[in-house]
Amino acid sequence: MIFVTVGTHEQAFNRLVEKIDELKGKGIIQEEVVIQTGYCTYAPKNCKWSKLIPYDEMIKNVEDARIVITHGGPASFIMPLQVGKVPIVVPRQFKFNEHVNDHQVDFSKAVAQRQGNIIVVEDINELERTILNYEDIIKSMPSEVKSNNAEFNKKLQGVVDNMFGGKR
Repeated sequence: MIFVTVGTHEQAFNRLVEKIDELKGKGIIQEEVVIQTGYCTYAPKNCKWSKLIPYDEMIKNVEDARIVITHGGPASFIMPLQVGKVPIVVPRQFKFNEHVNDHQVDFSKAVAQRQGNIIVVEDINELERTILNYEDIIKSMPSEVKSNNAEFNKKLQGVVDNMFGGKR
């Protein structure tokens, strides 16, 4: 199963949802696909989907998925890391009116460069190749990265705390 989540940001992320639905519809993705669509205005025709999914169901979907695909929101890609998955992260982009700026692009690229434990796909046309080659991409990642989730989460929490002045 492939699980896709676009988070709960109020701007639609149709670009990702449409691409996944297209890949499923063409038979490129042959396994089951479950999508949390949030505020997308596109309704998938070839995948199971819900606008919002309860947290416990989100966790179960992440645990059950072979591949987890998320937007670039840290909370969305940290959960797969916590259960030992390497997520494919497709950051929302300002030029497509998916977010207020490109912080998701910048942040996810920085995490990928520093931690090496997420796969960032900026160009939606690369998503098919990434899905089809997922296992090989994972195998080519540094082995020490696979068990570095706790340290990553600790460092990420520090970054988030610094961004928001330690307020929670």
